[in-house]
Amino acid sequence: MQLRLLRLFLGFAALAWGIAVVGVFASWPQAAEMLQGLGTKPIAYDPMLDYPFRVPIFHECQRCTACCRWPGQVRLTDAEITRLAAFKGSSEADFIQHFTRLRWDRGGLALQEQPDGACIFLEGEHCAVQPVKPQQCRDFPNLWNFPGFEQTCHALPRLVGEEEYQRRIAEIKSKGNDRADG
Repeated sequence: MQLRLLRLFLGFAALAWGIAVVGVFASWPQAAEMLQGLGTKPIAYDPMLDYPFRVPIFHECQRCTACCRWPGQVRLTDAEITRLAAFKGSSEADFIQHFTRLRWDRGGLALQEQPDGACIFLEGEHCAVQPVKPQQCRDFPNLWNFPGFEQTCHALPRLVGEEEYQRRIAEIKSKGNDRADG
């Protein structure tokens, strides 16, 4: 009798272990279907089950200036033109004349590029307008990037909690923040 109970217990334990292992590696629909096949009630999808795949990664800029050398355009708002012109000690009209060009879509202005495609404000390994750089520059790579940016950008990926991630993103979004932006 005790041997039968032990075999029955071990059988249930093996089944539970198998379900647990498959449940970890199966997609949610597959795991839910398997559990329903065993007679369980339907289980609603819980996004927290995907938590390991949703851990926010915040990229800490190392100011490598790789993003300043990529092809593309840095769009400017009127407020950014005003801030940049004041920082450079010029009038807005002079700033526009010397440092901007018409955007490709003709929907506004963008920063000019150096002949090699680098940002007009890249001086060696430094941004000449770091304290007042455009929001588009601040947002990279946390609020926008492109597939494979990690191959060029030297920003350090950091796993952070949701609250810390939101705090750091808010820092990036705040104008004139020189600490959190890249």
